[in-house]
Amino acid sequence: MTDATIYHNPRCTKSRETLELLRSREIDVKVVEYLKTPPSREELQGLLKSLQLEPRQLIRKKDFQGLGLPPTEDPQALIELMVQHPRIIERPIVVVGNQARLGRPPENVLELLDE
Repeated sequence: MTDATIYHNPRCTKSRETLELLRSREIDVKVVEYLKTPPSREELQGLLKSLQLEPRQLIRKKDFQGLGLPPTEDPQALIELMVQHPRIIERPIVVVGNQARLGRPPENVLELLDE
């Protein structure tokens, strides 16, 4: 049985679908409601490395703009904004071992189970 962690927002359809997909495959899932327990700067840096993404690729543009945050391309500034405003983090993020995938679409996370 594979152990996984999901950075989850229960109000998000894709996040709920991804969690259900993992559970339907009998995956032991640790659920982190990242709006209640935001990831630290170090956690975000680790997630970005595991996802093989740049900070700007993990930003929910609509939420970023909706909060009226200052536009920036600076990676460290974007990470700091994600720490301060976790709502702007794209979701869900699923981590298995040292690999991670965005659950958009939910089937993306299945790649982690085949490795």
